[in-house]
Amino acid sequence: MSISLPIDSLKADFLERLSLSHLVVSAETGSGKSTRLPVWAAERGRVLVVEPRRVACRSLAEFVASERREDVGQTVGYAIRFENMFSDDTQVVFVTPGVALRWLSEDGLASFATVIIDEFHERRWDTDLLLAMLRQKDSHRLVVTSATLDSERLATYLQGECLGAKGRTFNVAVEHIASDSRNMPDIRHIENKVREAIVTRYEAHQDILVFLPGRKEIAQCLSSLKQAFRDQIDLGTLDIIPLHASVSDNERHRALTSSDKQRIILATNVAETSLTIPGVTLIIDTGLERRTHQRNGRTVLGLHAISKASAEQRKGRAGRVTDGTCVRLFGKAAPLELITPPEMHREELVEPMLAAACCGYPLDKLSFVDAVPEKSLLLAREKLLQMQAIDDGGLATEHGQILYPLPIDTLFAHLITAMPDRSSRESMVDLAASLSVYQRIWQMPSGEEAREKLAQWEPKHCDAMALIKLLRGSEPEWLSFDKDVLAEARMLSEQMREALELPALEVATSVKRDAWLMAVMKAAPELVFVRRQKRRQALGNGYSEVNTGRDSRFPDNAEAAIVFDQFALPGKGVKQNLVLATCMAPIALELMNQQGMGEDVFGETRVTDEGCLVEKQRVYAGRVIQTDWVAPEGASAHDTFVEMILDGSILPGLGEKISVDIHQWNLYLALGKYQADVCNRLPEPVAVQKWLGEQIAALGVESADDFELFTCDDFVFDGIPEWERADFDQAYPYQVILTDLTMRIEYHIGRKLVLAVHESGNRKADPKRWELPNWQGWKVQYRKASRTVDVR
Repeated sequence: MSISLPIDSLKADFLERLSLSHLVVSAETGSGKSTRLPVWAAERGRVLVVEPRRVACRSLAEFVASERREDVGQTVGYAIRFENMFSDDTQVVFVTPGVALRWLSEDGLASFATVIIDEFHERRWDTDLLLAMLRQKDSHRLVVTSATLDSERLATYLQGECLGAKGRTFNVAVEHIASDSRNMPDIRHIENKVREAIVTRYEAHQDILVFLPGRKEIAQCLSSLKQAFRDQIDLGTLDIIPLHASVSDNERHRALTSSDKQRIILATNVAETSLTIPGVTLIIDTGLERRTHQRNGRTVLGLHAISKASAEQRKGRAGRVTDGTCVRLFGKAAPLELITPPEMHREELVEPMLAAACCGYPLDKLSFVDAVPEKSLLLAREKLLQMQAIDDGGLATEHGQILYPLPIDTLFAHLITAMPDRSSRESMVDLAASLSVYQRIWQMPSGEEAREKLAQWEPKHCDAMALIKLLRGSEPEWLSFDKDVLAEARMLSEQMREALELPALEVATSVKRDAWLMAVMKAAPELVFVRRQKRRQALGNGYSEVNTGRDSRFPDNAEAAIVFDQFALPGKGVKQNLVLATCMAPIALELMNQQGMGEDVFGETRVTDEGCLVEKQRVYAGRVIQTDWVAPEGASAHDTFVEMILDGSILPGLGEKISVDIHQWNLYLALGKYQADVCNRLPEPVAVQKWLGEQIAALGVESADDFELFTCDDFVFDGIPEWERADFDQAYPYQVILTDLTMRIEYHIGRKLVLAVHESGNRKADPKRWELPNWQGWKVQYRKASRTVDVR
């Protein structure tokens, strides 16, 4: 017989209201909402329960099944990636949001009467999207549960009703360990801080739950605590257990089941909600989590301080069986966010938009609990249109329908389908699988000997090739890698290979590296980065910048790379981030030139015995990646010829004469001297380069040699009438030449100012007013270098 839980008092009310409307159930963790509501709802038809994490799916299904004294997969089952335990007769199926979305795209969840979305307050994009589509579809009864949420607002959104229940909670005392009350959570020396907090308190408590941001920190703390409590572990009185998405079944069972040993459980956010861990009376909260956010148009995972709502959730885990204590490793007045922002507001929307499109809903036509940012919608739409994954109406194309079921990032899915041959497609599948698992597969060796072996094992210094080799079975004993993570990556690769009808992993086609990378460059040119010439650690692609990550093998002598994976760290400024490239494939600049990347820029010209040559530079992200000297041709040739005329290389004297003629014409217009009955031109300012280019085109010049057929007299600018020109030049000269001083004259008409700018001459004294033209009514100034004086 199951134990009584606080939620039990709601059963009659829940079933009565469920038959009439959607429901929002607000109840604290430990109240029983995750285990009782699905069983009650099953009385009116099959139930799909959407849980945010795989660990929760499996554990809740096992718990509910055990209470019903049956095996998992009979009336209660679950479905997560790589693992299904249910049948058509299973009445309650716990699934992750990704599974629920795929089933919705396949058959509209036709076999389920009720959909329960648990822990909705986490505001994942997939649960937000699922709720929005089911609300619009209006074919299921919806139940949304949460421990901390504005229930009334959500009920209004669903046009449903609210129900509430209290959890069993005891008093939890809060302590803050910080040198200043405003100190934010800090990752530095986190294992030392955790160990010190536990060592001074463990004897006064039962089980201890430590919240850490990720597997890396859990491993560090696990090692540190095993040293500190070696005697207790040897005596069998203490058990230190990791708890995250990828723990073994044994570790998960030890963490979630009471024990006669004292337990220290090192957990990520997976322990914040959904799972009830018995016996915990002490919480150590580092105040940190790894959370996604947008960076340069891509969603990246970064380290963040938790919100105040999350801090309260974590604190509550210590008050389930008796009074407890929560030790926070940050200041009491730390300026935490009030709530964690919804993923829809902090991630790119490419995946949500494609998921919605494959389910038959344009994302911008759906109504969400919180409006989706317009800019994010536009960026996602642009990317998916470029991938040809959606049509102009926002619905999935045939290509989009192929991309969506692949259990990886949309960009990787697009790259896989864009590969032109089997070898390249298999390479992309294996790399995508390696980068889509929850943790880095291998670690860079620290010893010189192991690094030399690594260079021999994978001589291209290519992070991507190293991952592919590992995935395909090459496991050097001197290389440190995580066997569990590698196994999951292989399972993911096999799943995609089967879906795409590719050979099995053990008979994979050999990698043709250059051909594969060329195909990637063509399909996603934004992944190509070149080194900055001065800041060698930085690389750019024209609109974003990355720095070489510490775990990348990108060599010092490489100048460009395809960056397959990156993540951001907080920078010094409030809005700054340091983006690190963690999976790089070095490429030669020649490959970029073959692919036609960058733009042609024409530089200086020179005349040699072989004729006229112009410097042609290929520029990508501000970096010259190729330089050639070529004969001018096409439209660019005219620009080159114009520059050569202006610098005197062609038809000496013409450039200077035309520049003066056009300058004086523009001044003539600006001073209001134009007379329509005597001028042959329209009263429009003229640009020297444009006019010369038009003349060259009109004369049919195709090569520098053609200029031998022309003289300066063939280039006549018909501007100021000839009979007026001499008087105008005398009154408003372009240049003034004194005995030992030459000055270029600028006219600032709006200010009635003449500025005489020193060009040449050894004269030390400033010019006198009587030495200069009359310029009656104008103020006159003289400039030499940075010094400007009035001329009197």
